[in-house]
Amino acid sequence: MRSILDRRMDDGLTGVLATQLPLGEIALNGVTLPMISVAPPALPHYFAHYVAEHREATFLVAGEERLTFGQVYDEALKVAHALAGGGLKVGDRVGIAMRNSPSWIVLYMGITIAGGIACLLNGWWQSDELAEAIGDVDCSLVFADPPRAKRLASIPGFAVPVVEIMDTLLLAQAIAPVIDGKSQGALPDLTGDANATILFTSGSTGQSKGALSDHRAVLQGVFNYLAQVLVMLGIATEDGNPPTTQPATLLNVPLFHVTAEIPVFLQSFAMGRKLVLMPKWDAEEAMRLIERESVTYFVGVPLMSFEILTHPNRARYDLSTVTDFAAGGAPRPIEHVRRIKEEMGGPKGGGNPLIGYGLTETNGVGCGNWRDNYIAKPNSTGRASAPLVDLAILDGAGRPVPQGARGEIGVRTVCNFKEYWGRPDATAAAFTADRYFLTGDIGYLDEEGYLFIVDRKKDIIIRGGENISCQEVEAAIYENARVAEVAVFALPDERFGEVPGAVVVYRPGEEMTPEELCAYLFAHIAAFKVPQRIWTSLEPLPRLGTEKIDKVTLRAKFRALVAVEAPAADVKA
Repeated sequence: MRSILDRRMDDGLTGVLATQLPLGEIALNGVTLPMISVAPPALPHYFAHYVAEHREATFLVAGEERLTFGQVYDEALKVAHALAGGGLKVGDRVGIAMRNSPSWIVLYMGITIAGGIACLLNGWWQSDELAEAIGDVDCSLVFADPPRAKRLASIPGFAVPVVEIMDTLLLAQAIAPVIDGKSQGALPDLTGDANATILFTSGSTGQSKGALSDHRAVLQGVFNYLAQVLVMLGIATEDGNPPTTQPATLLNVPLFHVTAEIPVFLQSFAMGRKLVLMPKWDAEEAMRLIERESVTYFVGVPLMSFEILTHPNRARYDLSTVTDFAAGGAPRPIEHVRRIKEEMGGPKGGGNPLIGYGLTETNGVGCGNWRDNYIAKPNSTGRASAPLVDLAILDGAGRPVPQGARGEIGVRTVCNFKEYWGRPDATAAAFTADRYFLTGDIGYLDEEGYLFIVDRKKDIIIRGGENISCQEVEAAIYENARVAEVAVFALPDERFGEVPGAVVVYRPGEEMTPEELCAYLFAHIAAFKVPQRIWTSLEPLPRLGTEKIDKVTLRAKFRALVAVEAPAADVKA
């Protein structure tokens, strides 16, 4: 049975589609897909339309610099004309290798307005990783802040032009090298079919790939998120709690990640939303900015909201303006979901927990679990995000499985990427014949259409013929309040083929022995799922650019340890 909130959201969406965001259809790759017909065809039209609506409103806050939508757009147009005048052709790839800043945003806008493809390079990559990605998509130009420019300069034989952007300067000064003295070229009239962005997969299963999206996919992703915002705005208004201030959110996740790009940065134009930039994550600084800037919405990886929740100085800050604490990229432990609702609610019932599920290849859209629904089903990532997402659970041949059965999660939507750049075989393998993108995640749908992710397709341990979900074991370990972080992975075993191993980070002063943790797990999961080896890490676990735990590195490290160690107990890592 649908929950009360689900019914209200479904009814609200019906109204939004009837009055504000009517649907049309488009035929792509032999499949007819729904699309939001009033969405602008390409990013230049989108920027121009919504900047005209919100020109004088504050858009970016970066330290003491405050910039309106109009100021940011005007600088972006200067960049676009300079790039066009400098010979940039429609479809040329231009890399951005920078930390979050107003310069990053203006360069992204300028590249896409000029018809270039903005290639969002992972700012945490080292020299070889940057060179590999830039070469893979054949960038003709790269914009880099000083740390990234230094890394690129250290690459022997690197020949791609690099424009260094002093991003700590005020915006006009920072982008002066791109504009000053440059010819002003004419701008193209782009359609939805024009290519817009390349984002890079996280590399959690191997080498990163460049996922190419056109303007249509990017903007339909933005408008699918916008539909959800309009629905919740309607519900708030019905309940007598309409917003009375400008919406505002922290930009505290890297812009090269799809979460920061689509639902945070790009969606803010349509909403007239203020973005408060954080160059580096710090929970107390986040709370200070939330209070100072009256932030209304928070999104980040689960660890971020948990660090705010558990910070010893939280009571010193007024966080009551935040209506929702959203997360993505990893599941939240169940206890965290409950505590966010109970301990971080504002005077009007804010502090609601949310979780989202989307991928680089889907331009961030997928599923969402909202507020009371999330409390009721904290292990679920929610229902398919209406109105554009078609979700399916598929068997190995790409056929739908019965409701409740496990299979690979497929996402079909106009928002999906076009291809992996230069990798036709990988692209073909990523889609079924009827154009579901194969996520590589294993899950099932309950009777209400809620998605439960149980593992990665390639992250299953097969112990003597028994399949063990790494995520299930991790969830069981996270149930222990002493645990801060955990990663579970397969270790080779002569008898069973594979057995579970785990590396655990404990909270300060809360360390356990492997025997104690195993005794706890034996009471919660089947014995064959309990890790055979448990290591304690004294440092936070390594993470990828998406903030997901880097299991590839951890698995390689601890498999190497097993090869040289006796099968004893705990090891400090």
